[in-house]
Amino acid sequence: MPATTHILKLCVGAEKVEDLLDWQASARAKGPDGLPRHVTRMWPKRADEVLNGGSLYWVFKGLILCRQPIVRFDPVDRGDGINRCGIVLDPNVTRVAATPKRPFQGWRYLQAGDAPRDLRKGRETQEVLPPQLESALAEIGVL
Repeated sequence: MPATTHILKLCVGAEKVEDLLDWQASARAKGPDGLPRHVTRMWPKRADEVLNGGSLYWVFKGLILCRQPIVRFDPVDRGDGINRCGIVLDPNVTRVAATPKRPFQGWRYLQAGDAPRDLRKGRETQEVLPPQLESALAEIGVL
């Protein structure tokens, strides 16, 4: 059985987890089965590892703040001749310990041992700190 690998992706246009949730509630963000999906041009070469319990970890303004389990990868055809990959996601979002991450393009693999830990029960509904403060606290290891 392959090791579990996650995917790390910038959540472009969103400042906080609630922005992602609002987007994923829209019809445009859902696949034919009603599950949220993120469409990308690249198909993961390590798909077996990702589908072995992997999640998509979202980066907001330089911080990894949440994850969503990856259900499957679907081919997406928008009629323009470009083959795309639909990363189909579990609609349940799990908040994780704020972890700084420098900007990057596209998506990256994230080894299970390097993934931020899930927030303890009860903390996921805690009021969100301003991004700069959360980033500073995460940088010194407080969060």
